[in-house]
Amino acid sequence: MIIDIKNLGGVHLKKNFWLLGLLLLVLSIFLVACGADKTDGDNSSSSNTDNTDNADNTDDGNEETSSKPQILVFGRGGDSVSLDPAIVTDGESFKVTQNLFETLLNFGEQDTTIHPGLATKWDISDDGLTYTFELQQGVKFHDGTDFNAEAVVKNVNRWKGGTEEDFYYFNSMFKAEGQDIITDVKAEGDYTVVFTLSRPQAPFLKNLAMSPFGIASPTAFEASGDKFGDDPVGTGPFKFVEWKRNDSITIEKFADYWQDGLPKLDKVIFRSIPDNSARLNALTANEIDLADGINPSDGANIESNANLQLIERPSMNIGYLGLTSTRKPFDNKLVRQAVNYAIDKQGIVDAFFEGRAQVAKNPMPPSISGYNDDIEGYPYDPEKAKALLAEAGYDGTPIELWAMPVPRPYMPDGAKVAEVIQKNLADIGMPAKIVTYEWATYLDKAKDGEADAFMLGWTGDNGDADNFIYTLLDEDNIGSNNYSYFKNAETHKLLIQAQSETDEDVRIELYKKAQEIIHDEAPWVPLAHSTPLLAAKAEVKGFLPHPTGSDKLLNVSIE
Repeated sequence: MIIDIKNLGGVHLKKNFWLLGLLLLVLSIFLVACGADKTDGDNSSSSNTDNTDNADNTDDGNEETSSKPQILVFGRGGDSVSLDPAIVTDGESFKVTQNLFETLLNFGEQDTTIHPGLATKWDISDDGLTYTFELQQGVKFHDGTDFNAEAVVKNVNRWKGGTEEDFYYFNSMFKAEGQDIITDVKAEGDYTVVFTLSRPQAPFLKNLAMSPFGIASPTAFEASGDKFGDDPVGTGPFKFVEWKRNDSITIEKFADYWQDGLPKLDKVIFRSIPDNSARLNALTANEIDLADGINPSDGANIESNANLQLIERPSMNIGYLGLTSTRKPFDNKLVRQAVNYAIDKQGIVDAFFEGRAQVAKNPMPPSISGYNDDIEGYPYDPEKAKALLAEAGYDGTPIELWAMPVPRPYMPDGAKVAEVIQKNLADIGMPAKIVTYEWATYLDKAKDGEADAFMLGWTGDNGDADNFIYTLLDEDNIGSNNYSYFKNAETHKLLIQAQSETDEDVRIELYKKAQEIIHDEAPWVPLAHSTPLLAAKAEVKGFLPHPTGSDKLLNVSIE
């Protein structure tokens, strides 16, 4: 049957069919869209389920812990003097710079054996006058410039060209009798450096591994001049961020550090908290994560606290009372000896170190090769002290007794120990006024010979006797690390000979003889060799305290 659309209404019927078709098309699109929405909704539901699982993980701390910044807050006793390692002598400065700069050679993790650092290997000539170092490649300074042989040469020339007043350590370790031990340093290619010495130096490699000889960016120190210590640039695992004077120093992970996977921490904040007890309180209150300068009397309590850990630093130090031999009455050897007899060293150790120190008798600790154990030391004998003062003609003129303003590893409470010494001196008729200064000022003024008697100490830099006796008591170092201004021709001859002697047995005998002379001349009252204490939260892992007191934090993490 043929239907004639035109006869059935023509235009109106055609229009209705067109509308119906359009309606069916729209409906089909709508249904397809609904199906798509349903499918997307199912996927979204699955995604939400995954997110819920992730949220549960976050609640458990798993994902949050993995992404949470690793920040260590290190409480310490005082502020740094400068962050230019080449010009400082204080441990508070090296505590920071050790993590900003690296040296050609490294010490062992908890000893002073020599290992590769920025130098991968080295060769020594038969005559001991030429040292050739092959350098690590692919290392960047924090400012993006390249570490290479030329950078090493520029650093050494900077140290050599600096004044003795500014570059204390270089002049202490690499000069003798006014002569440079390092006569030349040159680059042979991009990654080979050759040092030429004027004479053999037995502790040369150990000296290069010391914190003061961290390699700095030449670009940075040439641009900054004497302000380099305010904005330091090295190759270390951390780079400098901010310094709030007498409050905190912040350093952060260096993203382009050359050792893969290190450091583990993202940031370290060094906080200055001068009082030992306040620092421990900050630790227990979770305000800091790690604290040094722990009072020995607090050791047992920390050990019994499951939330904390007590850490002992290997001992390599000396705390002493220096007697400036160019100032009256200490320009008289008999007076210096009298003060040695007057001070109750055992009483000080018993009262302030809680069994974590031993009485000192020599200017270096027993752990150092060359220590002279045959020396008996000065016993506590006030009557002998009075007799020596009378023999010396001492007239009772008061002296100034300088007390350290900050706790140090070798002296946990300088102010209280000073009070004991003051009482001991009063007992023999020597009035003493206790004075102190801000830490950097204290060091500067004592270095300049302005103190009568001063409390100070030393933590060894490299484990060698030279770093104690020559650095602290030789005439070459008057005005730098020889704060007592002690000068003796015989000890000078022995110490210079010991520096150049490669036979260790001969060196030992030379140092023992030097200690005998120093004991008799008495430029110091050696007080104690301590076992310094630190404390940390139980969650702090991988911290290994170094006997030098300069701790590397690149392997430290927080659980």
